[in-house]
Amino acid sequence: MKIREIIVVEGKDDTTAIKNALDADTIETNGSAIYEETIEKIKRAQMTRGVIVLTDPDYPGQKIRNTIKEKVPGCKHAFIEKVDAIHKYGKGVGVEHASPEVIRKALSNAHMMHEEIVETITQEDLIAAGLIGGSGARERREKLGKLLKIGFTNGKQLHKSLMMFQISKEEFAAAIQVIRQEE
Repeated sequence: MKIREIIVVEGKDDTTAIKNALDADTIETNGSAIYEETIEKIKRAQMTRGVIVLTDPDYPGQKIRNTIKEKVPGCKHAFIEKVDAIHKYGKGVGVEHASPEVIRKALSNAHMMHEEIVETITQEDLIAAGLIGGSGARERREKLGKLLKIGFTNGKQLHKSLMMFQISKEEFAAAIQVIRQEE
């Protein structure tokens, strides 16, 4: 499997994991403090071939993702669930620990992140769905992130994530229905 876009990852071990999963080129950020030179490479890649951002499912990974989203609009974003990125002996979380199958699936489900969205899902919808506050909210958000392929988010960021990915009220309602059937 060959990916046309250039994949942005955090480091060399992530590049190795990507190359074990498929044929693709990568740009490494080498940490969460992304240098301007790296941003320029990502901009060039976005203009010529397109970019998919695939960072670790942790705070530094989200920080990198947010920096790229702000400075290089139009990139696609792929997510790996934390459970699929844990070292086999529990020594850390990262793309480098994900299986080739998980990496391929994440890249095939890459999304564009958008800011200019008509708000359709309200805070009241999130509360009514049991996604904010109350027992089981965190677990429901994890399931929602997995079903909608947008990754996990905390209660404060959930609404923003749903809007960025342009999740419609219908998609949201269908995912909530699946979650309720599983409970």
